[in-house]
Amino acid sequence: MFGVVGRAACFIVRQRGNLPWEPLEKFKRVGRIDEATVSEQPVLVRDHEGNELRLRRIRIHLDQPTRDGDRDVVVLTNLPKTVSAKKIAVLYRKRWKIEVAFQELTQDLNSEINTLGYPKAALFAFSIALIAYNVMSVIKAALRSVHGADVVEEEVSGYYVANELSAVYPGMMIAIPENHWQIFGRMKPQEFADMLRFLASKVNLRRFKKHPRGPKKPQPKRTPACPAGAVGRYDKKHPHVSTFRLIGGRKS
Repeated sequence: MFGVVGRAACFIVRQRGNLPWEPLEKFKRVGRIDEATVSEQPVLVRDHEGNELRLRRIRIHLDQPTRDGDRDVVVLTNLPKTVSAKKIAVLYRKRWKIEVAFQELTQDLNSEINTLGYPKAALFAFSIALIAYNVMSVIKAALRSVHGADVVEEEVSGYYVANELSAVYPGMMIAIPENHWQIFGRMKPQEFADMLRFLASKVNLRRFKKHPRGPKKPQPKRTPACPAGAVGRYDKKHPHVSTFRLIGGRKS
């Protein structure tokens, strides 16, 4: 952050737990954005050399927690007061949509192919993935308009939709002659949108249902096993157990 300020630039970053900071005032509520309340306070941040930096600390309190269970998202910025805290909160929340888009490009559409060592080839593959992402966005928009935005965002897997397209498209192009597709090119935008909505209403969303990972379970505390016949004599001060002795004990 000090380096960015030293170059006369501005930033919006999420506050991490190990950042040393000092509050200068209490939080003041500044208003609401979509499904969240925004508050702001001035803070002081110091680096390891003792340099001080006055920043704006903005808290976004969500009405509904994230999938990780977080209700508060706190960001730091050096933007001037002419940029409102609500505007900063909106900008930061849009950032997550961009990150999700790049995640889908990487995981669902394979935009980064490891074997492509030539820069132009890698750029071409990424460009094709971007075009495919636009197609996916239109498909999801049609599904949202019919089945509801919450259902599509929370339950429909982009990976399964992309897999369906890659598996079905080649056979579909063989089974249906090219002239049968030309009708869509002659449609007006509204007619084409109505057709997409009609097709979306026929989609069985259960075929593309997400399987989200559950919350991480804490790792159980491991204790070394005691040698045969040594139950009750485990010493916490000397937790090491010799494999040689374990094998020898079992043989005897």
